[in-house]
Amino acid sequence: MTEQIRHTLRDSKAARWTALVVVSFSMLCGYFLTDVLSPLKPMLEEELLWSSTDFGIFNSAYGWFNVFLFMLILGGMILDRKGIRFTGLGACILMVVGCLIKYGAITGMIGEGQLLGMKAQVAIAALGYAIFAVGVEIAGITASKVIVKWFKGKELALAMGMQVATARIGTMLALAITVPYAKYFNSISAPVLLCLILLCVGLVSFILYCIMDKKLDKSISLAGEKADEPFRVADIFIIMRNKGFWLIALLCVLFYSAVFPFLKYATDLMVNKYAVDPELAGNIPALLPFGTLILTPFFGGLYDKKGKGATIMIIGSCMLIGVHLLFALPLLNVWWFATIVMIVLGIAFSLVPSAMWPSVPKIIPENQLGTAYALIFWVQNIGLSLVPLLIGWVLDTYCKREGSGPAYDYTLPMVIFTGFGVLALIVSLLLKKEDRKKGYGLEQPNITK
Repeated sequence: MTEQIRHTLRDSKAARWTALVVVSFSMLCGYFLTDVLSPLKPMLEEELLWSSTDFGIFNSAYGWFNVFLFMLILGGMILDRKGIRFTGLGACILMVVGCLIKYGAITGMIGEGQLLGMKAQVAIAALGYAIFAVGVEIAGITASKVIVKWFKGKELALAMGMQVATARIGTMLALAITVPYAKYFNSISAPVLLCLILLCVGLVSFILYCIMDKKLDKSISLAGEKADEPFRVADIFIIMRNKGFWLIALLCVLFYSAVFPFLKYATDLMVNKYAVDPELAGNIPALLPFGTLILTPFFGGLYDKKGKGATIMIIGSCMLIGVHLLFALPLLNVWWFATIVMIVLGIAFSLVPSAMWPSVPKIIPENQLGTAYALIFWVQNIGLSLVPLLIGWVLDTYCKREGSGPAYDYTLPMVIFTGFGVLALIVSLLLKKEDRKKGYGLEQPNITK
């Protein structure tokens, strides 16, 4: 049996890391579009006459289909029943279609007048974003299952950290280059067109992965490894009765609600509170994903070798609270202080995901992982959908300033983000307690051989 296992494709370091690179590149392309309009908020307000509420509605569309039509949960069930190749290709196609609709709206080719009580341009751009969101979220859970398939019992947390880090390159590029790129071409739609091209390349990249995945399945079959039990619909109820699963899901939604919606407004925060030039303001939030490039794989490797996953999540939650509190306080309103605080947020953003995602396979059996990740992403999408809408409404209702100075006072939004950090800390402490009780092994290393 040992001889057979040695000859499976995933036991080749070159093969499993190549598979990771190919899948991660597809996610990088997806994350670029996720945040591409975030730095353009001032330009959208000036050139397209969007309000903060319009901007919030657009960003809330990320969860329209994923959350309210349960498309993400359906995608997880399809992943467990139909497999990685079928689900991943479908997700990549949805990303391309959604981006195409969004591009048409931003360019003005479609979306004149009013629609459903809002600007038609906003509504159609949001529709495209919602379709794209279904694709990118299902691609995310597919990528997670790909990594578990290739790296279970090996460098699992490191691999997940590398995938997250690569995806964050997309976020970093979106925050750093979008405004200069749009101004160079004198067009808000130019960065969206670039995204469309990248997503098409990402689709081709995933097709290449499918070839590797098929070879892996063949090598596993030849090695005589026992296949996982097939997924059943009843498994959903088994997952939902698992307290550890719900604690991970709650931690996920609280933590990411304090980070991703914040990034949507971070460039505007730099302009309004720290008086940074709008063309350069995106460079400071871009430091956050840049930091994750190095730190997420580092912390993931640490978890693989030393364990302490629950403790890592607690430390990251504490740092998150400190960062948003510093952004809320009326002190040192200068760019260099904002830069330091953003770097600390990048460390926190590396700590929690590096331990959280590799912990799920310790709680949930592999044949249920697609559905489990989908349920977690579904809960996460509730926050990613509602929090941007909340922040946009708060800015327009309570934080708008008159006159020639800063347009918004960001104190109240940052207090809200701090509250999410406090709740994340409470949940991470409960998760560590549950791990001691149930023996999930969250504090134990991932590498078993």
